[in-house]
Amino acid sequence: MPFPENFTVTTMTPQDKRDVYEFDQWAFPSTQSLDAFLQQTQPFPDERSVVVRDPNEQIAAFHTSYAFAQFNVPGATVPASGLSWVGVHPQHRRKGLLRSIIERHFADCVDRNEAISVLFAAEPGIYGRFGYGRASYDVRCRIPRSAAQRPLIEASASEEDELTVRIELFNPDQHIPIIEDLHVRAGHNVNGTGLNRPGWATRETDELRTRLHTVTPPPNTREATRIVLILRDGEPVGYTKFHRELNWENTGPNGHVMTSEVVALDPAASWKLWSVITEFDLTGYTDSFMLPIDDPIVTRLENNRSITMHHVDNVWARIIDLKAALEGRQYACDVEVVLEVTDTLIESNAGRWKLIASAFDGPSGSRTPIVERTDETPDITLDIRDLGAVYLGGTSLSSLASAGLVRAVNPRALATASTAFGWPHAPMSSWVF
Repeated sequence: MPFPENFTVTTMTPQDKRDVYEFDQWAFPSTQSLDAFLQQTQPFPDERSVVVRDPNEQIAAFHTSYAFAQFNVPGATVPASGLSWVGVHPQHRRKGLLRSIIERHFADCVDRNEAISVLFAAEPGIYGRFGYGRASYDVRCRIPRSAAQRPLIEASASEEDELTVRIELFNPDQHIPIIEDLHVRAGHNVNGTGLNRPGWATRETDELRTRLHTVTPPPNTREATRIVLILRDGEPVGYTKFHRELNWENTGPNGHVMTSEVVALDPAASWKLWSVITEFDLTGYTDSFMLPIDDPIVTRLENNRSITMHHVDNVWARIIDLKAALEGRQYACDVEVVLEVTDTLIESNAGRWKLIASAFDGPSGSRTPIVERTDETPDITLDIRDLGAVYLGGTSLSSLASAGLVRAVNPRALATASTAFGWPHAPMSSWVF
């Protein structure tokens, strides 16, 4: 869809920054002053940011994207575009601007050879019509103080004895390099299993790392940000940033702990990290913002009913280059399946495709999956939205079929393809981009 007549479309320049940030406060209401907003590090690059101005030279729409050169997908990484800051000025709603900027974004992804586009949806009803599928979920947990964890098996328990704990005031210069190193390693080798976590987006630019870890003055009821580091033989193997808020009740103190990412490299480090952040004095519970649905704490608690959990959509995925995307990941079982795909926005994806792949082999193994066009009878018929939903391994084809969103010709084809597109670790991004 073309942009409206007399609207101009350009990539962002440094001179546009103030207008862009002022526009952002129209698209996403904020109590922060514009001057304070402008003092923050700009996390997105100008050359990946698109400004749409109306005939009066006012910004009518804007979007940007992050270049994820190595975005985690099952068993591998692919180049991806992290779509973000998508907004339309209230004055210009219902003019087709959102569709136009999404189509511009898709064209840019094709030009940059980015196989998929990923995003966090501000409103879940928006992006499905553009071919994005809900590809991963996270849980937001409230865990009571001193929640008992099951003991580790003997080998892991001996590793736990070697661990030490440091609790410090968060210092960006000192701690960001530690955090980012552990974050990358944890995404490629989940808790020492040797398997990666799809959707685990890394902060690949200094601007993203700085913006994510910017220290802002806390409100009066909350302390400054602190960090727990778990070390083995002096080397960090786990971390979480946190702050505490006090709450005095008639029965005594009932404060709480708020954590951000809770990241560890192995079970022992995870066990120790959770035991620290759930046992602070003067607190009654710990809130953790975003955790994988298979996070160790969910599995290890003796009383799983003691957790309050909210299940929320996480990364949404849109297939831009079907052949590159499907050949760029691994599969959880041998599979040979014909997919008939509909895609009204990227015609090159539409049609019948034959996928042949070997279990847990692919881009990093000896046998790359084969994805070719075919005239054979389809085993499974689905829209590109639903292919995006299953792509990271967190949504099963069988669940979509049972919901009437995917059609399979026989149970065997559905079972095999559902297993193949799955992955042992649940996909998730640990931060909102």
